[in-house]
Amino acid sequence: MTEKASVPGPRRDMAMHNDWWVSGWEHVLPRQGFPLTMLIGTACQPGFTGSLDDLVHELFDGHWDMIGGDLDGALTFSWPDEEWDYEAAPEGREACEAARWEQFSAMLTTAGFPVPTTVRDLSELYLTWGLARCEDTPDGTRWSMPAALPLPGDLLPLDPELTERLDGIRWTMRTGPLLDTLIDHLVDDLGEPAETLTSLDRLAAATGQDVDDVRLALAELVKSGDARVQRGEEPADAERLEAHRRFRLVMDWEHFHENRIQVSRDD
Repeated sequence: MTEKASVPGPRRDMAMHNDWWVSGWEHVLPRQGFPLTMLIGTACQPGFTGSLDDLVHELFDGHWDMIGGDLDGALTFSWPDEEWDYEAAPEGREACEAARWEQFSAMLTTAGFPVPTTVRDLSELYLTWGLARCEDTPDGTRWSMPAALPLPGDLLPLDPELTERLDGIRWTMRTGPLLDTLIDHLVDDLGEPAETLTSLDRLAAATGQDVDDVRLALAELVKSGDARVQRGEEPADAERLEAHRRFRLVMDWEHFHENRIQVSRDD
């Protein structure tokens, strides 16, 4: 829980659990799941004791628009003031909201959990699911969260499409930074070579990564069509390369630049 974002006029910084995005809960819960997780993450900071209501009063004088006012605000899957994207959801806000609630309610009922209607109800489910803990201490009520959040699929019966989507998100977030580091080495250090004679342990040393992480990044590079791995004239399986064995990394830079978003930063 290290990522922090300042908000106007608080007496402490807001804190967000880093595992929120990787876990995939934002694709399962109503929209207030995000600010609720931020609120609980903030309550976990040293120096705070009290209820979530106390924290809302301390930070926002008792009214926080992101959760619909206070903990008794109604849960929704869409932001009331957002412009509706009729191209993505032509059925409209009300029909889309109703369909999301039907799916969400069925999922929780099947798993034997009550269907929450308010942010407070959802906070109780967080305690039931182990996303948060709350205990009374001599100094007052203390909140905590586990280092790794339980995954939605461990607690709820997700449909196959959502399961596949969440698995893909977690895999991308796992391999994305590793792939970026490898690409930075090929571009910035080697100047986009068409071919490179190398090995996993050499790439690991050059990028400061673990050999297994480099193997994952290389496999993703090949899977995306940006590169080929060869030993001699024969193709090699990037996922089964031995750490010390040399191979040729053949890059398709035209494909790479056509299919990847380039982000430029001004230092």
